[in-house]
Amino acid sequence: MKKFEYFKPRTLEEALTLFTKHGEKAKWIAGGTDIIVMIKQKTMAPEVLISLQGIPGLGQIKFNGSLSIGPMVTHRMIEMSELIKKDFSALADAVGWLGSIQIRNVATIGGNICTAAPSADTATPLLVFGTQIKIIGPKEKSTIPIEKFFKGPGETVLRTGELIKELIIPKPLPNTGSAYYKLQRRLALDLPILGVSVLISLDKNKVSCSDMLCTTSPISSILHKMEEDQIVCKEVRIALGVAAPTPIRAIKAEALLRGKNLSDELLEEAAETAVKEAQPRDSIRGEAWYRRDMIKVLVKRMVMKSIERVIQPEETVFPERLW
Repeated sequence: MKKFEYFKPRTLEEALTLFTKHGEKAKWIAGGTDIIVMIKQKTMAPEVLISLQGIPGLGQIKFNGSLSIGPMVTHRMIEMSELIKKDFSALADAVGWLGSIQIRNVATIGGNICTAAPSADTATPLLVFGTQIKIIGPKEKSTIPIEKFFKGPGETVLRTGELIKELIIPKPLPNTGSAYYKLQRRLALDLPILGVSVLISLDKNKVSCSDMLCTTSPISSILHKMEEDQIVCKEVRIALGVAAPTPIRAIKAEALLRGKNLSDELLEEAAETAVKEAQPRDSIRGEAWYRRDMIKVLVKRMVMKSIERVIQPEETVFPERLW
């Protein structure tokens, strides 16, 4: 492995000054679970690494009307946060699937999205929550929606010396549930074949039976009951990972559901539309045709899981459904 200089600044200002001094020779290092691997594989050869470990304010989770997550917050911290489990459950789902506990103890949310892999587990939950990203650099600051952050595989809008200062997630509407599913070949330490996140807000007052989802009945049967009760989808967001060069929102599929009474036919149409919006490719982990087929299946399942979390907010552990 190529030798490099390592700096551990104590303040954000000192870190930015160091990067300005070393320029293109330098790289940021957070948890190191990605960059050290790339250095060992000789796909990256920085002469200087500037650590963000220990800089005040970058490793905190705060809630003051909206959720604030620092870029140095580890996946384990997110996994253990009761607030995130309750109100931002798709994000809790995502970090629970990510790597091992040892990896989650050091890997950071900032590093996960800055790597800009289409397979990044936290990217699609952050998309459905409408996350805003605060960026700081040597010369200026900016705040952008996460939809504008990814430019392509391994590419973000960050310029030389810039870094994420904070992720801001607005509080969801009342009666909102969310869920993430990672489709993978095995149940441990594997990258996703496909990642699907859904957020949905309902007019819960019209739900007449809180036990309607406590069944192994097919999705169609449950949705027919919801159609009879005229359950209205007030808001919905659907995001797909490993379905395009970057994580994407299925905007047209969302539009089909928003403001409508939920039904089996409508959800089937929305899932088909999400498939058409995706641009999957063949890879060693899965072929494009399989990803398309599973988008259709998993969009419906994650809508149902999200609805289940609206109807039964007191539940923290949900059984696996046959549907």
